[in-house]
Amino acid sequence: MRFIKMHGIGNDYVYVNGFEENIEDAPSLALEVADRHKGIGGDGLILLLPTSNGTDAHVRMRMFNADGSEAEMCGNGIRCLCKMAHDHGVSDANPMRIQTGNGVLTLEYKTENDKVTEVTVDMGEPILAAQDIPATVEGIGAADRIIDHDISDMIAGLLPMDPQWDERCGLDPKITCVSMGNPHVTLYCGDVAQVPLEWIGPVFEKLPLFPNKINVHFVQVHSGTEVTMRTWERGSGITQACGTGATAVAVSGALTGRGDRKILAHLPGGDLTLNWQENDHVYMTGTATEVFTGEWPD
Repeated sequence: MRFIKMHGIGNDYVYVNGFEENIEDAPSLALEVADRHKGIGGDGLILLLPTSNGTDAHVRMRMFNADGSEAEMCGNGIRCLCKMAHDHGVSDANPMRIQTGNGVLTLEYKTENDKVTEVTVDMGEPILAAQDIPATVEGIGAADRIIDHDISDMIAGLLPMDPQWDERCGLDPKITCVSMGNPHVTLYCGDVAQVPLEWIGPVFEKLPLFPNKINVHFVQVHSGTEVTMRTWERGSGITQACGTGATAVAVSGALTGRGDRKILAHLPGGDLTLNWQENDHVYMTGTATEVFTGEWPD
């Protein structure tokens, strides 16, 4: 099986061209290839596929986390899939329409020497109703928004081995929940580097509030147009970047009055520009990089 290793600002995946390869058990393959010690290494597996019937998309994307679970979408992953489709001769459409588990998304890209270097993704409209994220929070109706909801009563018991973690990072104990086709929760703090993400990330991911689990983001605000964020990604753990997460952070900042509708987000792997425009769609711009190609044994 031929594969391509790619990353969007450090959010790295193994990509397989389903126009040429037949993948029968993608969840099991994701577990094998994503292993950073015994496999190729990555945050998961992404397949470039023909579209299903009844869509006007040019190609289709399926994404599997490192634990084998299938996710609806990946903002960094879809930029790389666009590059893969263009650079490897599957589609030269620009804009390119890609079918995902969150519907068909439109991407525009720039090239140098006929290779894609930067991609802007129309991430669509944020989903804010609690029932659609989904999140179940006492006192908040199914159709209501979860914006700056205080969870102070929960914080103390989340990490018994480190009960002062929230004070150390200057946590503001309020959550804002957004879905971009996949679920996200945002929390703000004074020093994002002090968040014990390897401990608190999996705790938040699996809280009973979130029946489908959730992607967790801790954000430090520098100004109305600039933030730094760290992510615990559902099914993958700590990642260098999360495109849908950065989009959710931009929406959360605007909803809570902490940020403008256009921001620069600094992630461990690099920067993304997010723009929540007046048509209610959020546009994400970032790079896409091919690292190497190879062959994975059966």
